[in-house]
Amino acid sequence: MTALARPSSGAGKTMTGGWFAYLVLGFALLISAFPFYWTIVAASRSNADLARVPPSLLPGPNLVKNFEAVLEEADIGKALLNSLIVSGAITVGTVLSCTLAGFAFAKLRFRGRGALLTLTIGTMMIPPQLGVIPLFMLIAELQWVNQLQAVILPGLVSAFGVFFMRQYLVQSLPDELIEAARVDGASTARVFWSIVIPIARPGMAVLGMLTFMTAWNDFFWPVIALSSQEPTVQVALRQLGGGYVNDQSVIMAGTLLGTLPVLLVFGLLGRQIVGGIMQGAVKG
Repeated sequence: MTALARPSSGAGKTMTGGWFAYLVLGFALLISAFPFYWTIVAASRSNADLARVPPSLLPGPNLVKNFEAVLEEADIGKALLNSLIVSGAITVGTVLSCTLAGFAFAKLRFRGRGALLTLTIGTMMIPPQLGVIPLFMLIAELQWVNQLQAVILPGLVSAFGVFFMRQYLVQSLPDELIEAARVDGASTARVFWSIVIPIARPGMAVLGMLTFMTAWNDFFWPVIALSSQEPTVQVALRQLGGGYVNDQSVIMAGTLLGTLPVLLVFGLLGRQIVGGIMQGAVKG
């Protein structure tokens, strides 16, 4: 009995990783950050500098010059504004609609719930390229070609987002809270706005970040639905560095400009994202 009651020697102690953990984390950080650092280096160099072997790994003096070339070759200001409108609208619409649908699938009881959830998840297995022709025919019929709503409306709901928020709310939203709200006379809409939204905020931040990045980096559908007169950032970048020899430094400068808003969004939502991941890890 004495042996069974004795606590283990490691109980209550803080685990430390040691030098090997720091070595692995430092290597992972180097591998992850190097592409962005190289973008800065390439955007600040000339095309001749990038062609040298071995290339220079230090930033050069041409960053402002390359930014000016980007502004001359493409309407990057309008493209940034269009991308902000498109990505912002898609993010807000996707987060709200997927949170509402996830709440319904997670906590509400209605006929056909399992079949509808299976059908929703099943749509994730259909390649989006298969729907391009009928989708373009639809927006052409609505006379939305070369207009931003042609890119916004198809992305307002995400099957992955519905499944993600459903799984998050199953783990994070206690049934007792909903029952207590029902006893107090709250409607389903009041339960959603007053209880579900505050609890789901970390998960919504994660979904919002993923959705914003996906919409911002999307090239396939915007290049079909929009023209060079009404481009998003990814569509405008294809106009850079033209000529007999592509100017890689100008292209990388445009890429750097297109990356900065994503970093800004990540910085604003970083705390909520980390909190959502940690909460899911603890509950799991």
